[in-house]
Amino acid sequence: MKTNIKKTFSHSLIWGALVLFGSGCEDFLVEPDRSNFTLENYFTKPEHAESVVNSIYESLRSTTGGGFGGAPWMMLEFATGLANTDLGQAQNSINIRNLVNNSDNSYGATYWTSSYRGIANANLAIAKIPEITMDESRKQQLLGEARFLRAYYYYNLVRIFGEVPLITEPVDLTSPDLYPAEASVDAIYAVIVEDLTAAEAAGLPYTDETGRVSLGAVKSLLSDVYLTMAGYPLQKGSEYYQKAADKAGEVIASGEFRLFDSYDDLHSEATENLGENIFMVQFEPFIMPSNWQTSIIPYNKGISEYSDETGAIYANTDFVESYEPGDKRTEEKAFYYTEYSLSSDRSVVVDLGGHYIYKLFDPIAHLQTTSSGLNWTLIRYAEVLLIYAEAMNEVSGPTPEAYEAVNEIRRRAGLPDLSGLSQQEFREAVWKEKFHELSYENKTWFDMVRLRKAFNVNTGGFEDYVGHQFSYGPTLKERELLFPIPTAEIRNNDKLTQNPGY
Repeated sequence: MKTNIKKTFSHSLIWGALVLFGSGCEDFLVEPDRSNFTLENYFTKPEHAESVVNSIYESLRSTTGGGFGGAPWMMLEFATGLANTDLGQAQNSINIRNLVNNSDNSYGATYWTSSYRGIANANLAIAKIPEITMDESRKQQLLGEARFLRAYYYYNLVRIFGEVPLITEPVDLTSPDLYPAEASVDAIYAVIVEDLTAAEAAGLPYTDETGRVSLGAVKSLLSDVYLTMAGYPLQKGSEYYQKAADKAGEVIASGEFRLFDSYDDLHSEATENLGENIFMVQFEPFIMPSNWQTSIIPYNKGISEYSDETGAIYANTDFVESYEPGDKRTEEKAFYYTEYSLSSDRSVVVDLGGHYIYKLFDPIAHLQTTSSGLNWTLIRYAEVLLIYAEAMNEVSGPTPEAYEAVNEIRRRAGLPDLSGLSQQEFREAVWKEKFHELSYENKTWFDMVRLRKAFNVNTGGFEDYVGHQFSYGPTLKERELLFPIPTAEIRNNDKLTQNPGY
């Protein structure tokens, strides 16, 4: 029987230091006896294999969250120039938004440390699980999950920081790779593709309602990786656009996923790991609750049962106004909300003074429980459709299949089908659709960097990334194509070189 990741707390390895937790929700607070634990005597049973793989998932939660200090996930949103904040003490957010970021930013440090923690656990799983006597098909599935997750963490690292250490074996305090040198971007992508290709052949189910890695998730991520490799910085071009289209096409042809009819389903616990949701970070109310809810509500407006209302992030109004007239995504409480009832009197509705992010909003938590079990979406079917449309257009121009992929999303938004466009017109139409559909889901900045293009909210067109001026003033420089390597990492490892401009 498969373990539901939402209800699992297990092991976590940080560069050779093993921290143990219980393996089920009923005992995750029980402190185990570590006195006789060693790596050699631990990896001997099938449940040990399950447990170490469960630990790899744990790092997915680290960058979500929120509070009066902001949250790491916001780093990728403020870097687009399309988000605002009312949280004056969240200096990390403000520095990124104003393009004066530096290597002391704790958001970047969290991405770095949590990714390498996940990678360390994955390396341990990949090295040790083959030695365990257990059902062979399950063993291969677990190894596939581990390799997918390792690929995912490296995919984030290489896009955020560029050249980073590439470690694929377990590391302890005596290992020569304890303080490794950086690998080339090309070498890192080679491992990402190798891992995902291995995961694709691991016998994973096409979908998985428990939240574990599925074959659909593997193919979807691989399509995104190929799309990025086709663009900057590797610029592998047509061959990789074709690879991206092929993988996205396989996901579409499977018939296993569909767009939700209602945007409400994008933030409903009832639809988690189903339908449009291909891969998500798992949370459980009161056990492992998600904690970004206080960040996406306005500052001290009194609309929520939560005592903290931080106003940590919301959409720039000029970006919301860049959607086409009649776009259902801009309707009240679709993707955004501008008013809400008071917690003290639900018959009174107040104007919030901005466009707050409703697609991440948990009504039950705000109205009743103050404990959200809402999952964080990493991959959804709408993105796969847009990857397919973009990649096919780059290979063959706007084919009927490419039109259908993007128009499926537009029809849900109540917009007319695209038709009769040139390759360049279709290209920019798909880019714009992606910015609007996947807004504030940690996708837009990655697209800006791989395309070297930014969206001008005033003209509705695209312009060069370097030199693009945010609507509120700051101008992107070449250094903003990467984030700085955290200060502590540079200080502790003299083999690392800080990214240019920082």
